[in-house]
Amino acid sequence: MTDMSSPETPPSSPTPAFTGAVPTDALAAAAGAEGPQRTSRKAVVAWGLWDWGSAAFNAVVTTFVFTVYLTSSSFGPSGTVEAQLGWALAGAGLLIALLAPITGQRSDTSGRRKLWLAVNTYIVVAMTAAMVFVAPDPSYLWLGLLLVAAGNVFFEFAGVNYNAMLSQVSTPRSIGRVSGFGWGMGYVGGIVLLLIVYFGFIQGLFGVPDDDGWPVRLAMVVSAVWFGLFALPVLFAVPEYRGSGARRERVGFFASYARLGRDIARLWRESRPTLWFLLASAVFRDGLAGVFTFGGVLAASVFGFSAGEVIIFAIAANIVAGVSTIAVGALDDRLGAKPVIVAALVGLVISGLLVFFLHDGGQIVFWTAGLALCLFVGPAQSASRTFLARIIPPGREGEVFGLYATTGRAVSFLAPTMFALFVAISGEAYYGILGIVLVLLAGLLLLLPVRSTPSTLSS
Repeated sequence: MTDMSSPETPPSSPTPAFTGAVPTDALAAAAGAEGPQRTSRKAVVAWGLWDWGSAAFNAVVTTFVFTVYLTSSSFGPSGTVEAQLGWALAGAGLLIALLAPITGQRSDTSGRRKLWLAVNTYIVVAMTAAMVFVAPDPSYLWLGLLLVAAGNVFFEFAGVNYNAMLSQVSTPRSIGRVSGFGWGMGYVGGIVLLLIVYFGFIQGLFGVPDDDGWPVRLAMVVSAVWFGLFALPVLFAVPEYRGSGARRERVGFFASYARLGRDIARLWRESRPTLWFLLASAVFRDGLAGVFTFGGVLAASVFGFSAGEVIIFAIAANIVAGVSTIAVGALDDRLGAKPVIVAALVGLVISGLLVFFLHDGGQIVFWTAGLALCLFVGPAQSASRTFLARIIPPGREGEVFGLYATTGRAVSFLAPTMFALFVAISGEAYYGILGIVLVLLAGLLLLLPVRSTPSTLSS
């Protein structure tokens, strides 16, 4: 782990423009009161363990195991079940887009950020455990879809509060390393859990009957326990966020939307680079999600990977992504987040094009170019989070990360739509790769004009 225990004094910086009615001197006082003067290794590790545990939902439920099981022939004809999964996730995305900024805003004003992290996390744990009841029969499809969709909603809500805690466990000089450490922990946690699932359930080491979907169904129970256990340290080691004297008055639910509208309008008037970054990151983050969402599908349908081989590739992908994310965190602190994001997106576009043009080369192409894609995904995700965290006024983290989640979900249809469109037009699954590459390229082009110097992000 990168050394994050040395004393650091945060450099003074101009107050971000979208501070509403909060005066500058109050914000400066809040920054000193709420942000740590040095990085606590204990708090960072506890915070990172939530990411480690969250791999149970990210890697096992939504990417490589449960959704693959749910779209198998046991639940209906190919093409139909995938479409139904898409609609279920689209509905979840709409709810997140509508509610995420409000839940984040209210966690800031209530001073209960950690409480809502706990509530939302353990709802996800319960949803994951309930997947044990989804038997391989078409009559159970909608139960599975409901659990996946609801799990996505509450996982995103938990993520809003989790991301907002980044400023509580890091300093301005260590935020890149801390964020990279968290993302890296998520990937490493995914590796360990996928190994348990592969050898214990898929290969039968645990003696689970290989019928009626029990290997996958029982793996969901283990995944729920995994997330539940590793989510506990952050709840004990990181103090509850209590806000500050600069904290804005709490308002009613519907009034929160009026406040959100005023904040977006203020961003447009006073800090357009921030608003443009939210837009650009929404697009390229959807492309990043598409890389993992459709990676397993492409491995199986285009390159002939078996279910076991998909999991083996997933383990390798998590290793590559985890190592690169942790390593690049230091560069984020030295060079800034934008150069890291730009370099990662360029690498993703090139790697994606290699997968497309060389697809006839067989599995070796997917192993090499596919892992190259994974090399760049984590750094782009982590640096995107730190870019935003550096410019959020103290006491507004949950609100702005809620807006971050909302903008991401507002365009969450892009990668699935482009993937499906290219496949439908060409009749070949590998053309879907081009759709994802175009989304990543669009995000890159939107990001390039965004300046990240303090003068453009501050009043």
